Amino acid sequence: MSPSAVPEKYRSLRAFAFGDSPELADELLDLVLRGLKTATCSTEDEPNTSIPGERWIVLDGRGEPRCVIESTEVTYRRYSEVDAAFAHDEGEGDRNLGYWREAHRRYFERQGKFSEDMMLMCERFRLIEIFPDRALSVPSPLVGGGSGEVSASTKQTNDNIRGPQP
Repeated sequence: MSPSAVPEKYRSLRAFAFGDSPELADELLDLVLRGLKTATCSTEDEPNTSIPGERWIVLDGRGEPRCVIESTEVTYRRYSEVDAAFAHDEGEGDRNLGYWREAHRRYFERQGKFSEDMMLMCERFRLIEIFPDRALSVPSPLVGGGSGEVSASTKQTNDNIRGPQP
């Protein structure tokens, strides 16, 4: 993680990436940045447990800091007790409970931890701040005929910053 990419006020926060691969980390981060993913879960023995009000730096699949989220709710429930509202807030697939159950079954099976009665930490969060994407560059009218216009991806990022996500 590049500390210089993180504003000073967030440098003391813990950091994590969603998922168990760089590809999944990027996919889930994209859902957060688009405001679709406002919840996540992990096994109760996960070392990165959270409390409401705690803020976290979210890393992309390359380990680069991309945003800050704030936990708004933490509950513990069994895999079989996760409801449709929570599945929807996770923002994955078609956002229904059937999809959530299948995707999370596969995820926890990969970790060797799955059981129907496993206890999960279910967390809801809100997006606090999106960090500038260091990979994007704003074209300069002085170099190579760039127009200085803001790219569509930068505009989308700026649109996502306009306020706390529900």
